[in-house]
Order: sequence, then structure tokens, then C-alpha cells
Amino acid sequence: QVQLVESGGGLVQPGGSLRLSCAASGFTLSHYAIAWFRQAPGKEREGVSCTSSSGGNRYYISSVKGRFTISRDNAKNTVYLQMNSLRPEDTAVYYCAAYVLGNPCTLSRSEYDYWGQGTQVTVSA
Repeated sequence: QVQLVESGGGLVQPGGSLRLSCAASGFTLSHYAIAWFRQAPGKEREGVSCTSSSGGNRYYISSVKGRFTISRDNAKNTVYLQMNSLRPEDTAVYYCAAYVLGNPCTLSRSEYDYWGQGTQVTVSA
């Protein structure tokens, strides 16, 4: 059974950091492009960052560039999103998603076949 499980969300003050994890089971993560999306209340789900199946291509939206880092540990079948210098506008439910042989990766939602259940990130004083 293919499954993606996010963890690591929580409440953090502005300027703080969190590391999200996306653990895959039922398939080999190294064959898949992985992306992080987020959805704030009343807003559409937006792509934040992705990493290609080869790991050689990474992409970030401009609002998180320089603050967020996506990485993958194929041995652990896990992808991470390190989030630093968090801002209140980063508050959202964060989802990871996967599609096979994505190289380079894309932030187009329609490409992604598998989704996790999401983890809440709240940035507030």
C-alpha cells in the first residue's frame, strides 16, 4: 500500500524553525519526484518546493527561497523540508506529494499521484 506520512509540524514563533518529514512506504522514494505543498485557510493549495527523482534538481517558490531547504534521504525513504526564519504567512497545512520519474520536478498539482494527510504549521507570537 502506497503511503506518505508527514510529521514535524507545530506551533512556532516568528523567526523560528521547523523540520518537516515525509516518510514513504509501499514504494521506493528514489524513483519519485517529491514536492511540498501548503494550504492556508481560505486559500488554494500552492506548491512550495520540489526535488526531482534524481535529487539533482530542486525548486523553491520565491517567497521561501533562502529560508526553506528540501532534501531527501533515500536510505530512509524520507524527504525533509527544513524551514527557517518562519513568518506568520507561512502558516498552513503542509502536504507532501509524489509522482514517478519526475526529472526535473514540477509544482503542478495535477502531476502528483500520491499525497500525504498533511501536518499543521502555525507561526504566531
